[in-house]
Amino acid sequence: MAETEKPFPPGTYPVVVVGSGPGGLQTSYCLKRVGVKHAVISADDAPGGMFLRFPIFQRLISWTKLHAPVDRGARDYERYDWNSLIGDSPKLGGLVADQMEGKIYFPSRAEMQAGLAAFATKARIRVRWNCEWQSTRHEDGCFVVSTSDGEFKCKVLIVATGMTEPWKPQIPGLEAAPHYAETRFPKEYSGKSVFIVGKRNSAFELADGILAYAKQMFLASPRPPSISLMSFHVASARARYLQVYEDYVLGGGSVILDAAIQRVERHANGYTVHAAGTTKPGDLRFDVDEVIAATGFTTPLGDLRELGVATFNQDRLPAMTNYWESASVPGIYFAGSVSQGAVGLKKHGIPGVSGAVQGMRYNAKVLAEFVAQKHFGIVPSKPRVQVGDLGRFILGEATHSPVLWVQKSYLARSVTFDGNGVIDDGIVPLAEFVDAAGSDALAVVVETGPTGDIYPVVYVRTRGGVQEHVFPSNYLHDFEGPEHAAQLESILKIVQQAR
Repeated sequence: MAETEKPFPPGTYPVVVVGSGPGGLQTSYCLKRVGVKHAVISADDAPGGMFLRFPIFQRLISWTKLHAPVDRGARDYERYDWNSLIGDSPKLGGLVADQMEGKIYFPSRAEMQAGLAAFATKARIRVRWNCEWQSTRHEDGCFVVSTSDGEFKCKVLIVATGMTEPWKPQIPGLEAAPHYAETRFPKEYSGKSVFIVGKRNSAFELADGILAYAKQMFLASPRPPSISLMSFHVASARARYLQVYEDYVLGGGSVILDAAIQRVERHANGYTVHAAGTTKPGDLRFDVDEVIAATGFTTPLGDLRELGVATFNQDRLPAMTNYWESASVPGIYFAGSVSQGAVGLKKHGIPGVSGAVQGMRYNAKVLAEFVAQKHFGIVPSKPRVQVGDLGRFILGEATHSPVLWVQKSYLARSVTFDGNGVIDDGIVPLAEFVDAAGSDALAVVVETGPTGDIYPVVYVRTRGGVQEHVFPSNYLHDFEGPEHAAQLESILKIVQQAR
């Protein structure tokens, strides 16, 4: 096929990936690496997905540190770069960093999109652009994806459309207020009172963006944010957004409330918002010039609900397994930010960040390997770990692995014990490891507890069940010292005795 022609003409493919944002691009790359043929289709005309439109005020909240203590492109650099996609070659690492000016370590939307485009080019990811997904049906054991270009048939459908469809709760009158996605230029709010419905990332982004212009600003949602934990959770509002809190405590004009919005009335001079206090009960009324619903997004699922795909979280996310497969329609998988629908165990406090690039990129690799093995019989070769090196290997992963550090409590490094020694099973969902039966095995994860302490947890699975071993934290985040080595050695002795 000539380069000027569209790739992936309508027809039959083992896998069809819908979407060309970070989730779709990373999934395509990983499928190619494990040898699964597939087609990628996208309604857009360039890589980037939601970053072609959001965030509204341009600057991301996830960081890319240009001058890290490790070389750019190395695996360890991924801990300092939460925005670039990942590959098996150093030339594919740190591509967002290559686009940045270096004045601030939060990339702009344009820099992020350029980094994704660079990855698509360098990794030779092909996409059928301007191909809109219109409907889906199940026929003769295959999924038939109807598009603006024709029909695609596949055994496995991977939906990587992101959470990009504006969503509002069913609050009377809120439908008359603009959504976050419809926010105007900051100067257009000059001298106005603005009521923002919500107190999560998008709400604080808007508040920060118009703080210098609005004469008064209100942010309200029923639950209080855990400010003390925000610095420990990479999916939380970054410190630069918390300037709104500073304005609030200093009486600068911002008011932050824990309140349930009961109804919104629109009239000629603006809006009246009626609310009920939650942490401090009481009826509240606000007469304001503007209301913005910073109430988040939902997953554009098309007609998949009619196909039987179950959802939760007020119909915003598809219900899925630990490997991101639809819980109700086998063969449909979800990649990208939608993969946050698999919540994992969340035993020790703060979960991973599947809803952001830094987490979803690792999910995509695990997903591709799982699809390859389950649906196409492609079994990856697994290296062995010398028994004498096992302790160093496990503690080294807990100390250095970007996967474990980013996807805390969700993804684990697993090894299996057999008659010939130890097999490295790679990265697996922790919940899957705990629930699975089979050979004796061990998995390590990194956890962040409710007070912010970071520590490894080792799970040992034997015929007698699963045992959990919590290791102490370390102020240098170094888990390779004698204290941790001694604890792991005693655990491994128990495993050997049990076998």
